[in-house]
This record gives sequence, C-alpha cells and structure tokens, in this order.
Amino acid sequence: MNYDIIREKILNGDYVYTLHADIERKADDLAFYQIEEAILNGGIIENYPDLGFGESCLVLGFSENIPIHIVCGWRGEKIGIITVYVPKPPKFIDPWTRRKKDDTEM
Repeated sequence: MNYDIIREKILNGDYVYTLHADIERKADDLAFYQIEEAILNGGIIENYPDLGFGESCLVLGFSENIPIHIVCGWRGEKIGIITVYVPKPPKFIDPWTRRKKDDTEM
C-alpha cells in the first residue's frame, strides 16, 4: 500500500471503519480525530500481502503523544480502517518493535 494515497483518502474523507476497528478504538479510549491525526502524521511500518482479504498495512502515528497502530486496507475505492490499538507490552517492545514470539524477556 502507498502511504501518500492513504493520507489523501483520509484527508478527503474517503475511508470507512470496520466494526472491529470501532470496538478496538473504544477499548483503548481513542477518539476518531486521534485516529485521523495518527494516520496523517504517521507512516507505514509493516506491509501485509493479500492473504485473501486484500492488501493491507500497519501505520504508526501519534496523537497527543500517544502511539497508535492502525491497520488499513482497501474497501472498494475507500481506505478501510481494519483495526486500531495502542501498542504496548507484552506484544510490543516499543511502538516500532514487535516482540518476537520466542522472546521471554519482559
């Protein structure tokens, strides 16, 4: 996926939230504007190939000094916000680094 296209779609309002993304957004007490802000000032940190649901990527951005991960994919001509969450231990060492499955150090 291309970050510039994602950013343009967000700026133009050409995006949709999945139900899962909305549930996860609420669980981490994130507002819609924080998700938009994180996408607009962020960047792609992982790309995911098409595994049957279409190509997607993981965007990392910040809003109010909160790191936010947003998984984006295509939903027709719009960007789909598939899930959002605040990356934290034990799954993540820091916002940029996923803990390896065999890493027992915490």
